[in-house]
Amino acid sequence: MEKQKRVVVGLSGGVDSSVAAYLLLQEGYEVIGMFMKNWHDESVTISNECPWMEDSTDAMLVAEKLGIPFQAIDLSKEYRERIVDYMFAEYEAGRTPNPDILCNREIKFDIFLKAAEKLKADFVATGHYCRKGEIERDGKTVFQLLAGVDPNKDQSYFLCQLNQQQLAKALFPIGHLQKSEVRKIAKEQELVTADKKDSQGLCFIGKVRLPEFLQQQLLPKKGDILVIPEDSPVYADKMVPTTADWEGNSLEHRCLPVTYEPQHGKKVGEHTGAHYFTIGQRKGLQVGGTGKPLFVIATDTQANIVYTGLGEDHPGLLREGLFVPMDDIHWIREDLRLNPGEQARYLARIRYRQPLSRATLQMEANGLYVLFEEPQRGIASGQFVAWYNGEETIGSGTIY
Repeated sequence: MEKQKRVVVGLSGGVDSSVAAYLLLQEGYEVIGMFMKNWHDESVTISNECPWMEDSTDAMLVAEKLGIPFQAIDLSKEYRERIVDYMFAEYEAGRTPNPDILCNREIKFDIFLKAAEKLKADFVATGHYCRKGEIERDGKTVFQLLAGVDPNKDQSYFLCQLNQQQLAKALFPIGHLQKSEVRKIAKEQELVTADKKDSQGLCFIGKVRLPEFLQQQLLPKKGDILVIPEDSPVYADKMVPTTADWEGNSLEHRCLPVTYEPQHGKKVGEHTGAHYFTIGQRKGLQVGGTGKPLFVIATDTQANIVYTGLGEDHPGLLREGLFVPMDDIHWIREDLRLNPGEQARYLARIRYRQPLSRATLQMEANGLYVLFEEPQRGIASGQFVAWYNGEETIGSGTIY
């Protein structure tokens, strides 16, 4: 008789992970519930709620209801080092990080996975809306990261930095379900989390206000808001033919961000710190009387300048492509890795829930150029681009 497989479920205190634990029990696994405490600082949470305590209690009640062992693990030191410090450094450098993607790579499927392995677990499971596939390639098993069946909840983008070793140990029990079905199961099983709202905060920090959070370390600093006219000569280099012309410098012109200088624009207001703003942002500029809405098109955290453009079709907001430096390219499917000089056509997205767009990936000696069929709005340095073959995530990279 085959030995019962042991799974440690990351019980977050939400409905998705609660139902994941229940389904694993139904499938005959030995299930252990574990709550990750990743944040202590109550000064940046909204109102007097103490989200992690409430979540921890709910996770414990679910474990009790399901009759599974439960423990909490304090990962706040590792979370601060690997996620929070990284966030502060990225914002300070004028980039826009994605802590949720990092949290999955560095915390849930690394530190948490190692903690589970100490408990002799065969797998870890989460309540992510995605699925895992397996195929054979040259006699070896290759794991696939597939989109969740519910198109409104598909979270494969958040897992785009996982590798084969992490996927081998991962289970996603609710990936084949719609959110409504997950809530229905939770109600039928009388789980305390059945009607609980989805969390909106940063990964495991809770209900955090980002500006207040950043202001803990990145102090306010007054600077100028400049507006760049849409017919500025700075865009002249971008006006290359839109054929698939890979020759000369057109790739770089189309995929690298524009560099702005103060003389390119005129002052329309002041801000409290360029490091609080991100490309594509519209709220928080507090500049009136411009007619069309004003959008952030670039930030310079060294000179403390926020560059803006008028209207959502401003050329500074739209880009045909992006670049990922060689060290920042990640392949989930190592067997599909591109070599310099090779290109492939995939679907790609630069943010969660964004519809997939057709793109050509061109690998060069210095990194990967991603050229979209349709220009993309608000490509921000520091964010992740992920590329897909149908519903399978093939790889990802940090945008330069």
